[in-house]
Amino acid sequence: MAYLPRNLHTAEETYFWKRDIVLPREKVWVAELGGKIVGYASVSDGLLNNLYVLPDCQGRGIGGALLSEVKTHAHEGVKLWTFEPNKGAIRFYERHGFVTIERSDGRANEEKIPDRLMVWRPAPDTKGPRYTPYS
Repeated sequence: MAYLPRNLHTAEETYFWKRDIVLPREKVWVAELGGKIVGYASVSDGLLNNLYVLPDCQGRGIGGALLSEVKTHAHEGVKLWTFEPNKGAIRFYERHGFVTIERSDGRANEEKIPDRLMVWRPAPDTKGPRYTPYS
């Protein structure tokens, strides 16, 4: 993600954020391969704040599996923000039933990068795991 600003946070700040903010305050799912953590997803108040898979593990269905688990627990749906330059993420979320409901010029995020709010809602028919995008 070459579009992200460099050195926005130190490694120590990032570690603190994950240890003291994400883990104790959000619902977190972790993906492992061979005993090694290769990805995670975290949700708070219906917002998918993080979905990350190590670059060398992408393309193996790990992100889709994490997202499926998130959706299983998102009875009212789930929203997320993603950066406009992250076209791969936008296509990924669209494939998984998310639709864009808002765009921003980036002034409100710390990276100052244009982004979009996307949402997924479960189908009203709860007889099975069929999902449709919210419109």
